[in-house]
Amino acid sequence: MTDFKDRERGEEAKFAFDEENAFKIAARRNRLVGEWAASLMGLTDEETDAYKKAVVQADFEEAGDEDVIRKLLGDLTAADCDVSESDIRTKLEECAVEARRQFMSDGA
Repeated sequence: MTDFKDRERGEEAKFAFDEENAFKIAARRNRLVGEWAASLMGLTDEETDAYKKAVVQADFEEAGDEDVIRKLLGDLTAADCDVSESDIRTKLEECAVEARRQFMSDGA
């Protein structure tokens, strides 16, 4: 019986670890895509830092990426940037790959 309990605790710990890492990678991805969008909008360094944080915060509105896409599309459209929803989705995928690579190389 203790073997089962130990295995159960191990699985719970692994699940928590995996979820925490997925959260960190998503936040890193959102910062990267926020930096990309900020550069398109011509924001200053200080504005870029604030914008990256705002993009990360936008991801807490609902599950999935739609909240981030909506924010980016709205902000980029308001700044007269010629970027489509498809462009944003493509950039999100690129940033997800880069975020995972950075996360793995940092060991964090």
